[in-house]
Amino acid sequence: MAKKIPFRQCIGCGEMKPKKEMIRVLKTEEGIILDTTGRKNGRGAYICPSAECLKKAKKTKGLDRSFKMAVPEEIYDSLTKEIEIFESTAK
Repeated sequence: MAKKIPFRQCIGCGEMKPKKEMIRVLKTEEGIILDTTGRKNGRGAYICPSAECLKKAKKTKGLDRSFKMAVPEEIYDSLTKEIEIFESTAK
């Protein structure tokens, strides 16, 4: 029997995609961090590794809604860097 692939919804574009293809942003006691392993404990939100989705998420305050709090600008900056790295390695 085929193994079930977990899907998650992107907070930018709203599309459902396999969890492994997405970047996980995590809310923990220490604050908001990027979870590159996908294994850390905390409330997670997922975003496609594309600059377009990040722009949409920022505009619609997708992360703010997911975590029910204002997300600092640094988080968006580190997400931008992470996505640039991902896009450059994907080519």
